[in-house]
Amino acid sequence: MSSDMILAAGEAANPLLPNWWEVLVTAVGFIVLVYVVTKFIAPAFEKSYQDRVAAIEGGLEKAEAAQNEANELLAQYKAQLLEARTEANGIREEARNEGAAILADLKEKAASESARITEQAHTQIEAERVAAVASLRNEVGTLATSLASKIVGEALNDDERSARVVDRFLADLETQQNAGASN
Repeated sequence: MSSDMILAAGEAANPLLPNWWEVLVTAVGFIVLVYVVTKFIAPAFEKSYQDRVAAIEGGLEKAEAAQNEANELLAQYKAQLLEARTEANGIREEARNEGAAILADLKEKAASESARITEQAHTQIEAERVAAVASLRNEVGTLATSLASKIVGEALNDDERSARVVDRFLADLETQQNAGASN
């Protein structure tokens, strides 16, 4: 019996031949597993994958938009900076021109004031010289008349004669002075 049993058991349990019930149960389990994975798990993974892709692409788009906006702002900033520098240079040049104009105006005013003061001084000096000459003529005339009166011994009260004597004396004095200056 033992050999029959071994033989019968050997025929039933051939490891190379599968048990059809096991194959059927395994196939049904596999089909259920594939159904559950494709119906519930795969869509959840796909949704998660799509969300992640959308988030990454949206983040890239946002970063690209932010980069473009930053580049535009940088270009605007550079344009404003260039404009400000140009305006500052213009203001600086205008200030230089105004300074030069003010300086030229002040120099012109100083020159005209100097010329006016010099002219006024010359006029005053000339007036003082004329007054001094007139005063000296009178004093010299009086002295010459009194000296001539003492020398001649007679009074020269006649104004016309006194004026002639004084004029002749002064003319002689100027002639001597001019002759001495030319030597």
